[in-house]
Amino acid sequence: MNLKDTTLYKFLIVLLVLASIPALFSGVMEPDGALYASMSKNIILFKDWFNLYGRGADWLDKPHLTFWLAATSFKIFGISAFAYKLPSFLFGLLGTWYLYKLAKDIYDAKTGLISAVIFLSALHIITSTFDVRAEIYITTFTLASIYHFYKAHKGSFWHVVAGSFFAACAIMIKGIFVLIPVFAGFIIYWLFTKQYKQLWQPKWWIAILAIFVFITPELYSLYTQFDLHPEKIVLERTGVSGLKFFFWDSQFGRFFNSGPIKGKGDISFFLHTTLWAFLPWSILFYTAVVNLFKRKNRVNLAPESIMIWASAAVTFLIFSLSKFQLPHYILIIFPQFSIITALYLKKLEERGLKIFFTVQSILFVLIIALLSALSFFYDFENPYLIVGILVIVLAAAFLLFKGVKLETIIARSAFASVGLMLFLFIFFYPALMKYQSGSEAGEWLKKNYPTAKPAVLNYIDAFSFDFYAPGEVKYLHNYGDLDKIKSTQDLVIYVPETELLKLKTEYNAEVLKSFEYFHITKLTGKFLNAQTRNQVLEHFYLVKLN
Repeated sequence: MNLKDTTLYKFLIVLLVLASIPALFSGVMEPDGALYASMSKNIILFKDWFNLYGRGADWLDKPHLTFWLAATSFKIFGISAFAYKLPSFLFGLLGTWYLYKLAKDIYDAKTGLISAVIFLSALHIITSTFDVRAEIYITTFTLASIYHFYKAHKGSFWHVVAGSFFAACAIMIKGIFVLIPVFAGFIIYWLFTKQYKQLWQPKWWIAILAIFVFITPELYSLYTQFDLHPEKIVLERTGVSGLKFFFWDSQFGRFFNSGPIKGKGDISFFLHTTLWAFLPWSILFYTAVVNLFKRKNRVNLAPESIMIWASAAVTFLIFSLSKFQLPHYILIIFPQFSIITALYLKKLEERGLKIFFTVQSILFVLIIALLSALSFFYDFENPYLIVGILVIVLAAAFLLFKGVKLETIIARSAFASVGLMLFLFIFFYPALMKYQSGSEAGEWLKKNYPTAKPAVLNYIDAFSFDFYAPGEVKYLHNYGDLDKIKSTQDLVIYVPETELLKLKTEYNAEVLKSFEYFHITKLTGKFLNAQTRNQVLEHFYLVKLN
């Protein structure tokens, strides 16, 4: 790889990272992000790192590490949206570095850099930078584990310990199913290359043992919060074992739809999810996958490629067969998708280059046109400024990168993602957050009534209010709960409009402030259209009892 290539791809990586930084300075979005942020806040408020509390009760769903990382950031920087998002952002960069290292060690530095560019510019990675969930952490930890186990496979024993540590971290983020993308690729690689003896190598059994040693903080936390207290009502029943939930219900129970949390599986779900989630690379990726079935396209590839393909394929299949499916699950194998796409791009010949030069350029123009139209449709305060920025990004890409060649395809695609980031992080998401009434109410309360004792009445999903409001937020599930604390000094209650009349007539409630609400992660045409937005808005209120 020549210096020019190195400079270009490094420049694109730096540009993508810089364009993602504004996401750190906006709010935390409901539902998952705000829920996790509020639970991490409770760790600091209660000074309790082993028991998780969400929505005013014991919480049993995901393991602890997501919340420990956020709470550590809160401890250092204070409780804020920035502090909540920062660890995820940094671990995303760490994951990108591991992606580069893995692809570089198996193939070459050029493949590593292209893979990093693709990963950072994929749509669902971009949106996850703002809407922080657990998947960025899982992606990084599984990828780091794969990298270190790959190095251990080559003979370095300390990498066994490192790989086991990162695998344990992934488990403490999501559960034991994350071992599938970690180990499936290796096992299938060994079987295909007839390295059967690897299955019985002591170092791999030591790795399994080390993983279980490293997850003992999680096991201890679950045991002390739930197994020692069978009288607790969790998931609408008593006698719940945290350990059983961790090892079975949260993973196999969801897969077989036999656990307390159920879903409806669709075997094609991740096929069409990948089509939009991996933009602007999804067409290239699907073409690359199809080409893998042609023997001539597998010639001269490193044998370890089997490890990459198998890890992605097995995980994708497990996800597709599962009865519980959410779009962000697919992020876990985006690193493998990125490598597969990078390898295909590098092998493009003249005809293929011409086709995808046209495809990616058209896609870029369509993205800019769609975002420009949305700027006026949504009725932003400065639509012409937004369109101007988007046009500048488009013009820069087309003026700086010309000619039917690999570098042009990659650079223009990356610039399309940069334009999307600027639109989302600086204009679109901040505008949407004004309709997340919980965060708006919490911020208003913190500013105007800093000594308030906040509570929520008859609304269990007040995640962002829980996070943004000052101090601990009490959840009142009925008016009996309210009667017990109604004499509390400085009590301020966050309520939906359905409760307002009763509070006014029976409790002499005073409305402090009203807030407009829309479920901003489920956008509709009526909401996006400024002319019809008021038709779909709900209202929440902060009230004080007199």
